[in-house]
Amino acid sequence: MSILIDGSTRVLVQGITGRDGAFHTGQMLEYGTKVVGGVTPGKGGQLAQGVPVFNSVEDAVRETNANASVIFVPYNLNAADCIIEAAHAGIALVVCISENIPTSDMIRVNAILKSLGNVTRLIGPNCPGLITPGQSKIGIIPPSSFMPGNVGLVSRSGTLTYEIADELTRAGLGQTTAVGIGGDPMIGTKFVDVLPLFEADPNTHSIVMVGEIGGSDEEDGAAYIKAHMTKPVIGFIGGRTAPAGKRMGHAGAIISGNSGTPQAKVAALQAAGVPVADTMHDIPGLVKQALSL
Repeated sequence: MSILIDGSTRVLVQGITGRDGAFHTGQMLEYGTKVVGGVTPGKGGQLAQGVPVFNSVEDAVRETNANASVIFVPYNLNAADCIIEAAHAGIALVVCISENIPTSDMIRVNAILKSLGNVTRLIGPNCPGLITPGQSKIGIIPPSSFMPGNVGLVSRSGTLTYEIADELTRAGLGQTTAVGIGGDPMIGTKFVDVLPLFEADPNTHSIVMVGEIGGSDEEDGAAYIKAHMTKPVIGFIGGRTAPAGKRMGHAGAIISGNSGTPQAKVAALQAAGVPVADTMHDIPGLVKQALSL
């Protein structure tokens, strides 16, 4: 089994006729993802990467029965409105790759998703997407680092998602699903939303949770782990050697006082009984130790 996506997931690509949308549609199709259509207003009736293009998400859902969408529309071409359009069309899973969406736009998006009953789960924005190895991938994740197995992976960092998956795979530890939740201050799905999905998945035997400096999502995740998780969780915090006062890559990597510091995150995870790896290379060993392999 897996979480969120599998081989039956039917995917729309919003922005399929753009450069990035077209390229990654081809990559997803090559991996075996069921991309059933694309959306570019004004280009309905065309084909892109061999799949039909529609003028709206509503039209696409009606014709294809899509239940997931991935957005490659730039922030300045109304990426936030694309999320809202997909939610109004009843898409259950929306993955927003777009970066630089203003926080004010995301406040509006989250309010609308809530008003619609939170029937749409948003991954991102500014995320790499997710992959269930051997079945489906949605987004920009390079699949060569992944293989099917029993480790769940959730990460704020796209690059660390790939690199840590590669470490696990080289150690013979495949993955059920890997989810890149994104590094912006306001995202749709957080650690506390993904952890219970892995807890409920019978094929996920352990979880690797990859955080970064900034924000408090890791501390919230640690509290959830301590209160609710029965499966072993291994932690890693990126940016622990970042120089004080220096702005780092993700918009969410903002430290305010003691909140968001790597020390606070590591301490919270350790207090919840989560072993925290010092380096990425240590992660497979900690997973094996937790599973008594």
